[in-house]
Amino acid sequence: MYVLGIWDGHDAGAALIKDSNIIAAVNEERYTKRKLDVGFPANSIRACLNIAKIKPEEVKVIAAATSDLAKTLTRIFPSVKEYYYQFRRRKAKPNFQHPKRAFKYKLTQFGPNFITTGLSESLIKINLKNLGFSNYKFVIYDQHMCHAAGVFMSNMKKALVITLDGVGDGKSGSVNIFENNKLKRISSISSRDSLGIFFEQVTNLLGMRELEDEGKVMALSNYAYPVQDKDNKMLSLFEVKGLNIKARYSVTRQYSFLKNLLWNTQREQFAYMAQKTLEIKMLELFANAIKQTKIRDVCWSGGVASNIKANMLVRKIAHDWYVFPAMGDGGLALGAALLANNEFYKISSYKNEDIYFGDGFSNREIEEVLKKSKGIKYAKERDIAKKVAGLVLSGKIVLWFQGRTEFGPRALGNRSILASAESYGIKDTLNMMVKNRDWFQPFCPSLLEEDARLIFCDYDNRPARFMTMGYMVKKDRMKQMANVINVDNSARPQMVGNENMLFRRLLLEVKKRNKLGVVLNTSFNIHGMPICNTPQDAIIVLKATRCRYLAIGNFMVEQKS
Repeated sequence: MYVLGIWDGHDAGAALIKDSNIIAAVNEERYTKRKLDVGFPANSIRACLNIAKIKPEEVKVIAAATSDLAKTLTRIFPSVKEYYYQFRRRKAKPNFQHPKRAFKYKLTQFGPNFITTGLSESLIKINLKNLGFSNYKFVIYDQHMCHAAGVFMSNMKKALVITLDGVGDGKSGSVNIFENNKLKRISSISSRDSLGIFFEQVTNLLGMRELEDEGKVMALSNYAYPVQDKDNKMLSLFEVKGLNIKARYSVTRQYSFLKNLLWNTQREQFAYMAQKTLEIKMLELFANAIKQTKIRDVCWSGGVASNIKANMLVRKIAHDWYVFPAMGDGGLALGAALLANNEFYKISSYKNEDIYFGDGFSNREIEEVLKKSKGIKYAKERDIAKKVAGLVLSGKIVLWFQGRTEFGPRALGNRSILASAESYGIKDTLNMMVKNRDWFQPFCPSLLEEDARLIFCDYDNRPARFMTMGYMVKKDRMKQMANVINVDNSARPQMVGNENMLFRRLLLEVKKRNKLGVVLNTSFNIHGMPICNTPQDAIIVLKATRCRYLAIGNFMVEQKS
């Protein structure tokens, strides 16, 4: 009953399912230390097997995502994929391998066929054989079906499922219905009409890294003077027709249009116009789908679903909602496994209440690393949560390493950097000295689920566990939330229930003295690097950031200098 899912493209990874339990889901970047790594996820596959304590021959079903022309070519010529990765991350300059933008956009528009699917299957199987896999059933699924499979984790009985991203298998989006334990597609959006590529182009033109810094565009848009819709020239680029989206121009002509528009537009206004266009067009599509299907329980995924301001608008027209926590390509491996488990074993709901699907380490393993580390001192704490709560309330920054690694792009209280939500100056210190991020990027709060109604004026009694949704902070709570709200008074919270009892205990200690159980929570990494995975990673980041305190397992670590 073991099902393995793999994804060997942007943000490669693997996932392992047994029956109705997700055993493991990890991404290659955590092992190679290359953020959003590409390529065959050999390290991730080994990690999944190690977590489950099984051998390759015990896996009887293996599922992969995507077999379009562009993906197949990069499987044949992995050096091209590696070069583009280096170029996109600003680690390589253009050379003879650098594809012309028009050629790249054209190539990615071709969907799969029996030739590309056959070649992709053969190439993936060669890598699997090298890892010891044999005698298994193999299937490749459509990328947008893999995104849509996130609905299985929602435990909804019937739902409208919408996907929006850049491009994959010749499509940029889809509208689906989940009913009677099955997914059925009712509409597809072509790659030419991609809201995801549109936002990717805006990110690139603003001098940021596409496929990585789109969240910065969303944050920057809040610092613009508002542009009236009648003056927003980007709104004319897309038209929503029923369950479809139509672009005014080809992808290459659209890029030229945006480039010309940026020439005499301030970058904050440019970001604002792009964000508003995404919000309006995305909301129109969801509203049309709800009206046509008469289904108001909505799930969505794909890279565009990482835009929490657009998500916030969709939430307000839905009855119930769920955003797949690993909404981008990093979630495709798990999506493929979920689809295969549904196809072969008819399973469409899961027992997991959290997404701590990665590696974990015992106190013995942690102490072995601490003993070998220079420049630190450490001591075992009877109540590590209480100790850290006290440090945070006194204005200190604490690195927090506990339990199993989170799946997806968000730190959810196991690999986090913690600080006070209200101490003046900590936000700038974190951005400029610890995280090395742009000054305009906001931080997020982790808070007790029961305090959400006290903090947010638009809380809908549906706890947001995974930092996938935006909310507006009440005016009388802004001082207590000063470090974790955006300039527009919105926030992207993690609402903590009983799924992480140690982290919850820390928040309860904060509440005893502060009347609200809330802390600033940002990912345990340096900007541009993956989130920490191992105790060794934690020590490296501790020294690189020059932070003083690290709470790891039951140990309180302090830098000597």
